[in-house]
Amino acid sequence: MIKNQIHKNRLSRSLLFWMLVFVFATGFKASAQVELKLDTTKIRIGEQIEYTISVDKEGVDNVAFPKLQLDSLKKIELVKSFDIDSVKNRIFKKYLLTSFDSGRYMIPKQSVLIDNVTQQIDSVFIDVSTVAVDTTKQNLYPIKPIVKEPYTFDDFKIYVWWILGILLLAALIWYLIKRRKNRPEEKEKKPAIPPFELAKKRLKELDDKHLLEKSRVKQYYIELTDIVRNFIETEMHIPALESTTGELMETITDFNKSSHLDIPKDTLLKLKSLLRDADLVKFAKSKPLPNEIDLHRHDAEDIIDVMHPKAVNKEKKEEDGQ
Repeated sequence: MIKNQIHKNRLSRSLLFWMLVFVFATGFKASAQVELKLDTTKIRIGEQIEYTISVDKEGVDNVAFPKLQLDSLKKIELVKSFDIDSVKNRIFKKYLLTSFDSGRYMIPKQSVLIDNVTQQIDSVFIDVSTVAVDTTKQNLYPIKPIVKEPYTFDDFKIYVWWILGILLLAALIWYLIKRRKNRPEEKEKKPAIPPFELAKKRLKELDDKHLLEKSRVKQYYIELTDIVRNFIETEMHIPALESTTGELMETITDFNKSSHLDIPKDTLLKLKSLLRDADLVKFAKSKPLPNEIDLHRHDAEDIIDVMHPKAVNKEKKEEDGQ
């Protein structure tokens, strides 16, 4: 029993010993891997320092160099951070530093990550001194006045663009005015054709189109009724173009009574029949016989001939009354 206990104690001590050896060996190796190098620690204002961190590549897979932490007073400035480079068996990263304030400043410890193990780099002090001026050899002169820089085209470029824009606009206005003055005066508009004459003219033009011979019966009725409706609206001032057949007949009947036009009843019946049959052709695809088409053509002209003198007489009576 005692022997077993002694044996176990020896094994524990041996295991602990080798663990300590491994830890110290590993720590020693890691600490030997990182190296800090500065080309100088003393500079004058505006001069630069090369701050270089290098790592032994042997046995190392991954290295993450630090984002440099500078002094707490922010007097040391980072001029440039160079790309990672390597030479022989070492990998390194170089930083260029400077300062514009005299004094002594400490760059704190930096951390380098090597194979997921953080290694620390010792802090370092940087001395920055002013530039001494020997007044016995260098005479002092009064401060010179500010010298104005010579003007360049870029100083006036915006004004040039404005002037060009104004000139272009002025040229456009001048061109439009001149064009308007040189434009020949428009001829006096011819007087509009009276509704009665226009209706007669359109009826003749409809006959000359020979739509029936081309089997375009629907188009024929569309134009025929449009001629009649347009005549009624312009000659008698009754809304006819946008009214349905029923609305138009009701309006023209009331108008005939109230205005004493004395339009014959058979003329109103012809108008109603013409518009109703035309609606059947246009919307119900009705196909009238040739003699019915001739009758509708004759009725359309007859309606215009009868209504025209009635409207003229009405206008004369109104003028006489005035």
